[in-house]
Amino acid sequence: MSDFSEIIETLKQNTPEEKQFHQAVEEVAADIGDELRAHEDYRANRVFERLLVPDRIIQFRVSWLDDDQNIQINNGWRVQYNNALGPYKGGLRFAPNVRLDTFKFLGFEQTFKNALTGLPMGGGKGGSDFDPKGKSEHEVMRFCQAFMQELYRHIGSDRDVPAGDIGVGNREIGFLYGAYKQLTGRHEAVLTGKNPGFGGSCVRKEATGYGCVYFLMNMLAHCDDDIKGKRCAVSGAGNVALYTAKKLIERNAKVVTLSDSQGYIIKNDGFDFEELEQIIELKEQKRGTLADFEAENVRYHEGKKPWGEDFEIAIPAATQNEVSGADMAKMIDGNLEIVCEAANMPLQAEAREKAQEKGIVIAPAKAANAGGVAVSGLERSQNAMHLSWPAEKVDKRLRKIMKQIHKDCVACAQDGKRPDYIQGANIAGFRRVADAILAYGVV
Repeated sequence: MSDFSEIIETLKQNTPEEKQFHQAVEEVAADIGDELRAHEDYRANRVFERLLVPDRIIQFRVSWLDDDQNIQINNGWRVQYNNALGPYKGGLRFAPNVRLDTFKFLGFEQTFKNALTGLPMGGGKGGSDFDPKGKSEHEVMRFCQAFMQELYRHIGSDRDVPAGDIGVGNREIGFLYGAYKQLTGRHEAVLTGKNPGFGGSCVRKEATGYGCVYFLMNMLAHCDDDIKGKRCAVSGAGNVALYTAKKLIERNAKVVTLSDSQGYIIKNDGFDFEELEQIIELKEQKRGTLADFEAENVRYHEGKKPWGEDFEIAIPAATQNEVSGADMAKMIDGNLEIVCEAANMPLQAEAREKAQEKGIVIAPAKAANAGGVAVSGLERSQNAMHLSWPAEKVDKRLRKIMKQIHKDCVACAQDGKRPDYIQGANIAGFRRVADAILAYGVV
């Protein structure tokens, strides 16, 4: 497409502060050029340009009282990015460093990720610059209630269905859902990630991590390899990282690292189930740091990242742009074979370029971490039918969805024997969204 660079340059001029959004757009644009050239109807109807503008951006003030009765003020956002395939679907993130740029890039990525699941879901994202760390239970509750005072006007089971993300776990979803019910008087599938005791799905908390491992296993099987015995460096210590680690250990891989914002821990022989359960308790119940974890042959490195250690598979599962070009250079100097993106866009552009130059296989986040939103989609189905499926059934459906996503990525990559999974995921997701946009006409 001759004017592709001109479109992106115009986007950058119009949104100069939105660097993460630009990065996400450029990564998709690099792979869909041939699709646009091959489909005159995509070009004539300006499908790509339409995908660069969210359907709707909602920003609002959140005022709440802390435990000392002081008024606190935060920003709230919901980016309803694209609903061509179904109601907006995507998480809420509570973190002090988020901005509109964060939610635009996440909503853009979510649109294609949701398309890959094959479920009827559009893309959206939202949250607040509220930091739940260091807050009391009552402060978190009051903030969630204040946040929902505005958000409830814009969401609904067939309109926009948020879920959790960084800083928004089972506790926060419970508070948010309680406020929604109080405000509307309705008990409906408006939030996913709920407790299974009141409409949530089994396996939802574990789904992103489990799905990541299922996708990775399909990648390895495609080249006649196996996860057993592979040394895996996992970053992060939230739901995604912890349950990725759990499934890896279950499948006889060696998880050698975990990290948080303060540093990382390493065990050269790999963590066992008992140690991982202790870490899960430390992070989920005690809300401590990995510096507090003590076990035999486990070392803690304060203020550092795990990418200089010895491993074959890197699984960045913390946050966006956590892996720099220098980090990737360290990994390449080691025994790195695969990068599996469990977090959203965890590789900086330079890191991705270095990996691709060296032929490192990358599983992109929009494919590898789609398990979470896939089970959110299954939660919506259960709510609609007023049913609750057992964990075994949900996990079986999750494995099937991740296998199909892998199959679609391979089918859309140029080289099926050694597929470019980034290219395959971008093309497969784009086709589904673009075809739906065309079907609606100019809206």
